[in-house]
Amino acid sequence: MNEYTVLLTWDDEAYVWLASSEDVPGLALESGSLDALMERVKYAVPDLLGFKDADIKINFKAERLAEVHV
Repeated sequence: MNEYTVLLTWDDEAYVWLASSEDVPGLALESGSLDALMERVKYAVPDLLGFKDADIKINFKAERLAEVHV
């Protein structure tokens, strides 16, 4: 089974989650919802890699930075 890592990062200026990956050339998606973005990635990754009938594993890594003023 092929494994790919996708980084999901929050964009504070645009208020959206962004998906990118060094393992999947051309992957550049965004969504206001983390769950919706993960669903879109599940369909985009096999398509971008040219897989028709293959089992793949996607490791999602989400990252959101927050500034805290105390």
